[in-house]
Amino acid sequence: MDSYKKRLTNMIWRSMAESIVLCLAVLTFIVYVLYTAKFLTPPVPWTQGIKIGAMLVGGSIILGSAYGYWSSNRTTRRLELLMETMQMLEIGSISRSTLPPLGEDEIGRLGEQLGRILKKWEEQVASLQRLSNNNAQLAEKARVSAIIEERQRLARELHDAVSQQLFAISMTATAALRTLDKDFEKAQRQIHLIEEMSSVAQSEMRALLLHLRPVHLEGKQLSEGLIRLLQELKAKVPMDIIWEVDDEIALSKGIEDHLFRIVQEAMSNALRHSKATRLELRMQQKSGWVRLLIRDNGVGFDLDEEKQTSYGLSTMRERVNEIGGSLQLVTAPGSGTRIEIRVPIMTEGEEA
Repeated sequence: MDSYKKRLTNMIWRSMAESIVLCLAVLTFIVYVLYTAKFLTPPVPWTQGIKIGAMLVGGSIILGSAYGYWSSNRTTRRLELLMETMQMLEIGSISRSTLPPLGEDEIGRLGEQLGRILKKWEEQVASLQRLSNNNAQLAEKARVSAIIEERQRLARELHDAVSQQLFAISMTATAALRTLDKDFEKAQRQIHLIEEMSSVAQSEMRALLLHLRPVHLEGKQLSEGLIRLLQELKAKVPMDIIWEVDDEIALSKGIEDHLFRIVQEAMSNALRHSKATRLELRMQQKSGWVRLLIRDNGVGFDLDEEKQTSYGLSTMRERVNEIGGSLQLVTAPGSGTRIEIRVPIMTEGEEA
């Protein structure tokens, strides 16, 4: 944004310089024509001629500067408005007010096209949210099937993760007992390994317990469900958990279900992978959109590595896309993870 403003400033200076050069050229041409046609004769005192020439040149510079500044400033103001609108559209927090008329030139026609794009964008977001709400109603009807599927998934994860960890702990403990009298240092290393594996198994169990929450919000508002979830997690997990949730947020059921499941997935990732000691969640409603921020101080990861697939990021992105929102992920090895989600709120008239 700073580089863009710098380019606009350079554009103003360049336009002023071009206008000054143009005015001086026009002045020179007029003087030449008048002098050639003998309508203009040089004054006898040369000092008076210098004064008149300086006044004409100074007037041309002032006139050129004023016109160049007025013309370029008028153009840059319209370009700044277009740029701000595009940036707000990019992050998903554009207001639903239409762009003001920007003139009859190319910039004005570009503004009209952008206004039509905004209208189509709002219609598509409203359609996505309406579809998400319908999907939530269908999911409510198929709740029994979803609960069975969730239990099967948890059973598989218990078998694949926790059960294998417990089996490895059991085998390592047996080996440590056999080598305790023969090789104490080796047995000590095996005990440390048991400690690490038990810590991993404990993290897996906490994450699975987090998913043992109800599949849906059970009629509660999103803020109430999130606060209850965070309170239960804080009581069970040795982690500093803080939150700030706006109680007055009113969303459709489809959006609430998606955001609730996204928070579940993010917390599960923090418990399983991040090794974080602090977890922060903030959800606020702004003018026309909702902002959800989830941040931890864990180990982070490299976005270019395939490891990110284990974090459920693809699932979170799919859920965000289904409700017409945007997701921004900031992380690096050793720098924690920050997830910011913005979802526009469409009015009932727009959804209809």
